[in-house]
Amino acid sequence: QVQLVESGGGLVQAGGSLRLSCAASGRTFSGYTMGWFRQALGKEREFVAAINWSGSNTYNSDSVKGRFTISRDNAKNTVYLQMNSLKPEDTAVYYCASRKLDLATTPGSYEYWGQGTQVTVSS
Repeated sequence: QVQLVESGGGLVQAGGSLRLSCAASGRTFSGYTMGWFRQALGKEREFVAAINWSGSNTYNSDSVKGRFTISRDNAKNTVYLQMNSLKPEDTAVYYCASRKLDLATTPGSYEYWGQGTQVTVSS
């Protein structure tokens, strides 16, 4: 079993920044892809960004391109989501997820999930 714990969410004004962290524990994570998803109240969970474990490949959704950056520190078993130029529509619970092998954008393709961290962007 792998545990993923998100942190770093909070309340921020539009245009501000936050950095989310996702710490993995319970087993080694070599070779695993990490992803970020978000789910706004009453809406479906949607893909945000993903990164392969080496960090050589990343993919961002169109809604966050140029504003969010996914990165990882494998020595700490941690993946980050740097969020800049935040907009009210970014308000959601943000989830960290993990899967074996290469990048994927669908929630069903990920094996492990964190509990989520709330991000609220005020106007």
